[in-house]
Amino acid sequence: MQKISLLKLFLIFVKIGAILLGGGYVILPILVNEFVEKRALVKDDEVVDYYALSQSLPGIIAANISMFIGYKLRGKFGAIVAMLGIIFVPFVCIVLLASFLGMATENIYVKSILWGVGIAVLALIILTIREIWNKSSRSVFFYLIFALSLILLLGFKFSPIVTILIASAVGVLYKKFQNLKGAK
Repeated sequence: MQKISLLKLFLIFVKIGAILLGGGYVILPILVNEFVEKRALVKDDEVVDYYALSQSLPGIIAANISMFIGYKLRGKFGAIVAMLGIIFVPFVCIVLLASFLGMATENIYVKSILWGVGIAVLALIILTIREIWNKSSRSVFFYLIFALSLILLLGFKFSPIVTILIASAVGVLYKKFQNLKGAK
C-alpha cells in the first residue's frame, strides 16, 4: 500500500465532511469509494470492520471511522488529522448557520432542499446496508442474531444500545461455545 501525506489525508476528509449529509450512517460507500476504489489505501473488509467498530463506540460515527482510517494510514497523527478533516466543514457550517437558523428553516426553498437531501440520505443508508450485508459472513447463527435484533428493536421497542449489548453477549457466548467444542 502506498503512503499518503498528512495534508492529503486532511484534504480527503475535508472533502468527505463537506458532502457527508446524513452523518455516519451514510459514510461507508463514500469511504469505500475514496480509500478502496480510487486510492487503494485500505482494504474493503477493513473499512467495513472499522465502520462496525465505530458504530459500537461512543461518539460520532464519522469521526470514529475517520480516526481508524487515519491511524491505519499514518498512525496517531493520521488519526487526529483525519478526525479534524471530517469535522472541519460541518463545524464551520454550524457556526455560520447558527445565527439565522430560525429564519432559514421557515424558508420554502430551504425546506425543499432538506426534503431532497432526506431522500438522498435514505438512498445512502440503503447502500450502507447493502455494503455491510454483502461483507457479512452469513450462517445460521448470523440469521438468528439478525432476527433476534429485529424482534428486540421492532417488536419490543428495545433500545439500540441494549440490543447491541445483547447481540454482543450472545456472539461472545457462541464463540466461546465453539472454541470449547473445537478443543474437545
